[in-house]
Amino acid sequence: MPPSCAFPRGTVAMITGASLTAPVAELLGASPQMLALCTIAIACGGTAFSHVNDSGFWMANRYFGMSVSDTLKSWTVMKSIVGLTGLAICLVISLFIG
Repeated sequence: MPPSCAFPRGTVAMITGASLTAPVAELLGASPQMLALCTIAIACGGTAFSHVNDSGFWMANRYFGMSVSDTLKSWTVMKSIVGLTGLAICLVISLFIG
């Protein structure tokens, strides 16, 4: 069974992001504060752009009794805004912990 079937999509995205950035952060000698910020940014990226392959999408769809089209218009947009807002906040905070 491929990992994307065994784990939720967001989990796979976060594990992949952490696996790719950990060696780079170590090579650059990132501070503990920057590593923490990197972790938050990875989590934001893992939550952004949710679609029909996310269990949360279907929970919202069933719980609120929406059609798939309505869920795409609301849930996907909301999750994208959450992820992009988190990224923007991480970028602003990075200016202060440089």
